Amino acid sequence: QPPYKGMCATILGMTWARAAIFWGSDIGKSMLKSQFPNMPSSIATLLPPLLCSTCVQIVNMPLVRSTITLQNPKETELLNIRASMRRIYAQQGAAGLWHGTSAGILKTVPKYCTAVYVKDYMESALPQCSPESPSYETDLLIRSACKSAVAGVAGAALTNPLDVIRNEMFKTNFGLIQTVKHLHAEMGW
Repeated sequence: QPPYKGMCATILGMTWARAAIFWGSDIGKSMLKSQFPNMPSSIATLLPPLLCSTCVQIVNMPLVRSTITLQNPKETELLNIRASMRRIYAQQGAAGLWHGTSAGILKTVPKYCTAVYVKDYMESALPQCSPESPSYETDLLIRSACKSAVAGVAGAALTNPLDVIRNEMFKTNFGLIQTVKHLHAEMGW
């Protein structure tokens, strides 16, 4: 039953995507710093999540599109992700599976660039945990949770309006600009 249909695919898709973005960002930053020692730190920090999140969004888009279609209460005859993808493909062709990619990239790239930048900033701003502390393991966990929470909130606050645009694109099958105009006419700013 909607909205739970496709939940496992959504969770798996989001999990691999986030892991790829954060892992790729860490590895990419490390590689850039070692290969180009004079590169400004901000570029070494922001370039890897920009590239990784763009690639992940493009690869993941058919899954995102099909899970959102599957969760639409009006699509009760769709039983699973495969059926949803087949329906999209039959009605809109291969391009339909990537419909909404522009809004997805506009949402995802700034979100993860912001989250990675804030995470790295928090790494340098928060006090280091003392290995001699009796609660060292707990201190590390709390420090990591603080970095992650602040980074996640910063990224989400910046990009939630683009979630609305992307989902509206799926409902209406309008392009990005037409969707924004439609939302503006319907709801205003």
